[in-house]
Amino acid sequence: MIVTAFTAAAVYVATGIDYLVILILLFSQIEKSNQIKHIWVGQYIGTVIIIGASLLVALGVANFIPQQWMIGLLGLLPLYLGIKIWIKGEEDEDEDNILSLFSSGRFNQLFITVTFIVLASSADDFSIYIPYFTTLNMMEIVIAIIVFMIMVGVLCLISYRLASLNFVSDKIEKYERWIVPIVFIGLGIYILFENGTFNALFSFLF
Repeated sequence: MIVTAFTAAAVYVATGIDYLVILILLFSQIEKSNQIKHIWVGQYIGTVIIIGASLLVALGVANFIPQQWMIGLLGLLPLYLGIKIWIKGEEDEDEDNILSLFSSGRFNQLFITVTFIVLASSADDFSIYIPYFTTLNMMEIVIAIIVFMIMVGVLCLISYRLASLNFVSDKIEKYERWIVPIVFIGLGIYILFENGTFNALFSFLF
Protein backbone atom coordinates (compact mmCIF):
# COMPACT_ATOMS: atom_id res chain seq x y z
CA MET A 1 0.00 0.00 0.00
CA ILE A 2 2.79 2.45 0.89
CA VAL A 3 4.68 1.59 -2.28
CA THR A 4 1.52 2.12 -4.34
CA ALA A 5 0.91 5.49 -2.69
CA PHE A 6 4.45 6.72 -3.31
CA THR A 7 4.40 5.44 -6.87
CA ALA A 8 1.07 7.17 -7.55
CA ALA A 9 2.44 10.42 -6.13
CA ALA A 10 5.49 10.17 -8.40
CA VAL A 11 3.28 9.47 -11.42
CA TYR A 12 1.13 12.52 -10.69
CA VAL A 13 4.14 14.78 -10.17
CA ALA A 14 5.55 13.61 -13.51
CA THR A 15 2.35 14.59 -15.30
CA GLY A 16 0.99 17.42 -13.15
CA ILE A 17 4.07 19.61 -13.07
CA ASP A 18 3.11 20.90 -16.53
CA TYR A 19 0.18 22.75 -14.99
CA LEU A 20 2.27 24.63 -12.44
CA VAL A 21 3.02 27.73 -14.53
CA ILE A 22 -0.56 28.00 -15.78
CA LEU A 23 -1.96 27.71 -12.27
CA ILE A 24 0.47 30.32 -10.95
CA LEU A 25 -0.63 32.73 -13.68
CA LEU A 26 -4.30 32.11 -12.91
CA PHE A 27 -3.89 32.37 -9.15
CA SER A 28 -1.95 35.60 -9.57
CA GLN A 29 -5.11 37.21 -11.00
CA ILE A 30 -7.59 36.30 -8.26
CA GLU A 31 -6.70 38.60 -5.39
CA LYS A 32 -9.71 40.85 -6.00
CA SER A 33 -11.90 38.56 -8.09
CA ASN A 34 -12.80 35.93 -5.49
CA GLN A 35 -12.56 33.14 -8.08
CA ILE A 36 -10.04 30.90 -6.37
CA LYS A 37 -12.62 28.11 -6.09
CA HIS A 38 -13.08 28.09 -9.86
CA ILE A 39 -9.43 27.25 -10.42
CA TRP A 40 -9.51 24.44 -7.85
CA VAL A 41 -12.78 23.04 -9.23
CA GLY A 42 -11.58 23.23 -12.84
CA GLN A 43 -8.32 21.46 -12.01
CA TYR A 44 -10.17 18.72 -10.15
CA ILE A 45 -12.82 18.21 -12.85
CA GLY A 46 -10.22 18.02 -15.60
CA THR A 47 -8.12 15.57 -13.63
CA VAL A 48 -11.12 13.36 -12.80
CA ILE A 49 -12.09 13.21 -16.48
CA ILE A 50 -8.54 12.26 -17.49
CA ILE A 51 -8.25 9.60 -14.79
CA GLY A 52 -11.70 8.21 -15.57
CA ALA A 53 -11.03 7.94 -19.30
CA SER A 54 -7.60 6.39 -18.70
CA LEU A 55 -9.08 3.89 -16.26
CA LEU A 56 -11.81 2.85 -18.70
CA VAL A 57 -9.25 2.17 -21.39
CA ALA A 58 -6.90 0.38 -18.99
CA LEU A 59 -9.73 -1.89 -17.79
CA GLY A 60 -10.79 -2.65 -21.34
CA VAL A 61 -14.20 -1.02 -20.94
CA ALA A 62 -13.38 1.25 -23.86
CA ASN A 63 -11.57 -0.32 -26.77
CA PHE A 64 -10.53 2.84 -28.49
CA ILE A 65 -9.12 6.27 -27.79
CA PRO A 66 -9.87 9.24 -30.01
CA GLN A 67 -7.02 9.73 -32.40
CA GLN A 68 -4.31 11.75 -30.72
CA TRP A 69 -4.51 14.58 -33.25
CA MET A 70 -8.15 15.11 -32.19
CA ILE A 71 -7.06 15.62 -28.59
CA GLY A 72 -4.64 18.22 -29.93
CA LEU A 73 -7.59 20.29 -31.19
CA LEU A 74 -8.19 21.25 -27.56
CA GLY A 75 -5.01 23.29 -27.91
CA LEU A 76 -7.09 25.79 -29.87
CA LEU A 77 -8.62 26.97 -26.56
CA PRO A 78 -5.44 28.28 -24.87
CA LEU A 79 -4.33 29.60 -28.28
CA TYR A 80 -7.61 31.49 -28.59
CA LEU A 81 -7.38 32.80 -25.02
CA GLY A 82 -3.80 33.98 -25.54
CA ILE A 83 -4.67 35.85 -28.73
CA LYS A 84 -7.81 37.30 -27.13
CA ILE A 85 -5.88 38.61 -24.14
CA TRP A 86 -3.13 39.97 -26.37
CA ILE A 87 -5.62 41.89 -28.53
CA LYS A 88 -8.06 43.04 -25.86
CA GLY A 89 -5.80 43.21 -22.84
CA GLU A 90 -4.67 46.75 -23.59
CA GLU A 91 -8.22 48.05 -24.03
CA ASP A 92 -9.01 48.09 -20.31
CA GLU A 93 -6.70 49.09 -17.49
CA ASP A 94 -8.80 47.27 -14.89
CA GLU A 95 -6.51 45.01 -12.84
CA ASP A 96 -9.00 42.16 -13.12
CA ASN A 97 -9.25 42.45 -16.89
CA ILE A 98 -7.19 39.39 -17.76
CA LEU A 99 -9.15 37.15 -15.43
CA SER A 100 -12.45 38.53 -16.76
CA LEU A 101 -11.30 37.68 -20.28
CA PHE A 102 -10.71 34.10 -19.19
CA SER A 103 -14.25 33.81 -17.87
CA SER A 104 -16.13 35.83 -20.49
CA GLY A 105 -17.94 34.88 -23.65
CA ARG A 106 -18.82 31.27 -24.37
CA PHE A 107 -16.91 29.97 -21.36
CA ASN A 108 -18.66 32.23 -18.85
CA GLN A 109 -17.39 30.33 -15.83
CA LEU A 110 -13.68 30.30 -15.11
CA PHE A 111 -13.72 26.69 -13.90
CA ILE A 112 -14.95 25.56 -17.35
CA THR A 113 -12.01 27.31 -18.99
CA VAL A 114 -9.57 25.76 -16.50
CA THR A 115 -11.11 22.32 -17.09
CA PHE A 116 -10.63 22.60 -20.85
CA ILE A 117 -7.05 23.78 -20.40
CA VAL A 118 -6.33 20.72 -18.23
CA LEU A 119 -7.90 18.43 -20.84
CA ALA A 120 -6.01 20.15 -23.64
CA SER A 121 -2.74 19.38 -21.87
CA SER A 122 -3.66 15.76 -21.16
CA ALA A 123 -2.02 13.81 -24.00
CA ASP A 124 1.04 12.97 -21.92
CA ASP A 125 -1.20 12.11 -18.98
CA PHE A 126 -3.06 9.46 -20.98
CA SER A 127 0.17 7.93 -22.23
CA ILE A 128 1.33 7.47 -18.63
CA TYR A 129 -1.93 6.77 -16.76
CA ILE A 130 -3.24 4.04 -19.08
CA PRO A 131 -0.23 1.69 -18.85
CA TYR A 132 0.16 2.56 -15.16
CA PHE A 133 -3.42 1.51 -14.34
CA THR A 134 -3.00 -1.77 -16.22
CA THR A 135 -0.34 -2.80 -13.67
CA LEU A 136 -2.62 -2.30 -10.64
CA ASN A 137 -5.30 -4.42 -9.02
CA MET A 138 -8.59 -2.86 -7.88
CA MET A 139 -7.40 -2.01 -4.37
CA GLU A 140 -4.24 -0.40 -5.73
CA ILE A 141 -6.31 1.59 -8.26
CA VAL A 142 -8.45 2.97 -5.43
CA ILE A 143 -5.32 3.98 -3.50
CA ALA A 144 -3.79 5.57 -6.60
CA ILE A 145 -6.92 7.61 -7.28
CA ILE A 146 -7.05 8.83 -3.67
CA VAL A 147 -3.39 9.86 -3.92
CA PHE A 148 -4.05 11.64 -7.23
CA MET A 149 -6.88 13.64 -5.65
CA ILE A 150 -4.64 14.63 -2.75
CA MET A 151 -1.85 15.61 -5.14
CA VAL A 152 -4.22 17.84 -7.13
CA GLY A 153 -4.86 19.78 -3.94
CA VAL A 154 -1.13 19.93 -3.19
CA LEU A 155 -0.41 21.24 -6.70
CA CYS A 156 -3.09 23.91 -6.42
CA LEU A 157 -1.88 24.93 -2.96
CA ILE A 158 1.76 25.18 -4.06
CA SER A 159 0.75 27.20 -7.12
CA TYR A 160 -1.36 29.52 -4.99
CA ARG A 161 1.44 30.02 -2.47
CA LEU A 162 3.97 30.75 -5.21
CA ALA A 163 1.58 33.22 -6.84
CA SER A 164 1.20 34.93 -3.43
CA LEU A 165 4.94 35.55 -3.05
CA ASN A 166 5.64 39.23 -3.51
CA PHE A 167 8.51 38.87 -5.96
CA VAL A 168 6.48 36.42 -8.10
CA SER A 169 3.25 38.42 -8.07
CA ASP A 170 5.11 41.69 -8.67
CA LYS A 171 6.88 40.30 -11.73
CA ILE A 172 3.66 38.84 -13.11
CA GLU A 173 1.76 42.06 -12.46
CA LYS A 174 4.48 44.10 -14.14
CA TYR A 175 4.68 41.96 -17.26
CA GLU A 176 1.31 40.20 -17.25
CA ARG A 177 0.19 41.80 -20.52
CA TRP A 178 3.04 39.93 -22.18
CA ILE A 179 3.58 36.88 -19.98
CA VAL A 180 -0.01 35.60 -19.98
CA PRO A 181 -0.69 35.69 -23.73
CA ILE A 182 2.77 34.36 -24.59
CA VAL A 183 2.37 31.41 -22.20
CA PHE A 184 -1.11 30.54 -23.47
CA ILE A 185 -0.29 30.98 -27.15
CA GLY A 186 2.84 28.90 -26.63
CA LEU A 187 0.81 26.24 -24.78
CA GLY A 188 -1.75 26.07 -27.58
CA ILE A 189 0.89 25.72 -30.29
CA TYR A 190 2.74 23.11 -28.25
CA ILE A 191 -0.42 21.03 -27.73
CA LEU A 192 -1.28 21.18 -31.44
CA PHE A 193 2.26 20.25 -32.43
CA GLU A 194 2.85 17.56 -29.78
CA ASN A 195 -0.33 15.69 -30.72
CA GLY A 196 0.39 15.78 -34.45
CA THR A 197 -2.62 18.00 -35.12
CA PHE A 198 -0.74 20.29 -37.48
CA ASN A 199 0.42 17.33 -39.56
CA ALA A 200 -3.07 15.78 -39.61
CA LEU A 201 -4.73 19.00 -40.70
CA PHE A 202 -2.04 19.60 -43.30
CA SER A 203 -2.58 16.11 -44.75
CA PHE A 204 -6.34 16.72 -44.95
CA LEU A 205 -5.93 20.05 -46.71
CA PHE A 206 -3.23 18.94 -49.11
